[in-house]
Amino acid sequence: MRVVVFGLGYVGTVTAAGLASQGHRVVGVDIDAMKVEMIRSGRSPVVEPEIEALLRAGVEAGALTATTDPTSAIDGSDVSLICVGTPSGQHGESDLAFVRRCVDDVHDAMAVTSPPATGHHAVVVRSTVPPGTVASIVSPVFADGAPGDWNVGLAMCPEFLREGSSVADFYEPPFVVVGSSDHATAATLDRLFEFLPMPVHHVSVETAESLKYACNAFHAMKISFANEISRVFKPFGVDAREVMEIFCQDTKLNIAPTYLRPAFAYGGSCLPKDLRALQHLARINDVDVPLLAGTALTNELVVRQVTERVIAIDERCVALLGLSFKSDTDDLRESPNVELAERLIGKGFEVSIFDPIVNPHRLVGANKRYVEARLPHLNRLLADSPEEALDGAGIAVVSSSDRQVHEALKNHAPLHVIDLHGRLGDDIEQLVGYEGVGW
Repeated sequence: MRVVVFGLGYVGTVTAAGLASQGHRVVGVDIDAMKVEMIRSGRSPVVEPEIEALLRAGVEAGALTATTDPTSAIDGSDVSLICVGTPSGQHGESDLAFVRRCVDDVHDAMAVTSPPATGHHAVVVRSTVPPGTVASIVSPVFADGAPGDWNVGLAMCPEFLREGSSVADFYEPPFVVVGSSDHATAATLDRLFEFLPMPVHHVSVETAESLKYACNAFHAMKISFANEISRVFKPFGVDAREVMEIFCQDTKLNIAPTYLRPAFAYGGSCLPKDLRALQHLARINDVDVPLLAGTALTNELVVRQVTERVIAIDERCVALLGLSFKSDTDDLRESPNVELAERLIGKGFEVSIFDPIVNPHRLVGANKRYVEARLPHLNRLLADSPEEALDGAGIAVVSSSDRQVHEALKNHAPLHVIDLHGRLGDDIEQLVGYEGVGW
């Protein structure tokens, strides 16, 4: 394929050299004449392991060149990959000026050039951009169609390259993600990256735009978490490197997909208690742990958000389907569902509760004491079935994935359903009044 790569920084240079190595004919475009000349002469404008040899091989094979002229690069090409910088603005916003200029350059070049034999050209954003960028910046440029005989499709294809190992990452990325609503464009990108040993994830443009931010935020959080843990434990003579080395060997909970799913707040007898204990250890040693403090605050905001959503709906009867802190247990200690019920009752709502596991007559010890302190009239609030709980309720707040709860929702179809765990299925999500807690 004939590929144009706009922007010859770390991402653009590695992408251009990598694609050229797979037999594609690649032209790099940059406003910096020095970068262009370096590429032409087989030298890399960025310092990266293995990039110099890869780039030189592409140039010597005639598969890779560079120019400052977008028009000559675009002529007859199949794909434009936008790899320009998106630096922070004055207020932390992404500065998209280079993206805007690049898209305008592509459009203007098409007015005086010829399309490939297929007539189709994919304009693909590879830079990290906020969700909505393709829709608000790229799409309007081609709203009236592309110039001449060009047929343009748009996509977002985020990169996952780390400086210092970007060449290796190019050939072995964690995943390949294509966000596009255009089938021809998606097929083009499938062909472009077919040499990679993994399937392509086809998603919406907005999902593709969001993914890189989620990844980088999580990476930053992991670094901060390890550093906060080390600060907490150092006054006790603990080597946090040893702690975290063993920590990382748990691929069931720690380094795993477990817990990484948008849902309701955490609770139970362990997480809230142990997080408070860590914060206390930090305080007694004058150690700041803003990430741990922020974790508790974020959890509280989730409960508050759901409470405010219920209050905003013009209904006073609420069915709470699920009470324990997670499914398949009767543990009510620090359950966010108990907290939610308590807040709604305090606001004057009529609350009916069904939980397939919870039986107040079987609660013992700390579990019993906790719920008696928070919901002293639990017996009166509990319904024998989800149908009974839903009877007369205008709002169903659902945290249980029990089958009978699912069937009751489908048959009763309450006016409003607030899904707290996201596993109710498409038939429930298609109900008119359905909304997720974070989606």
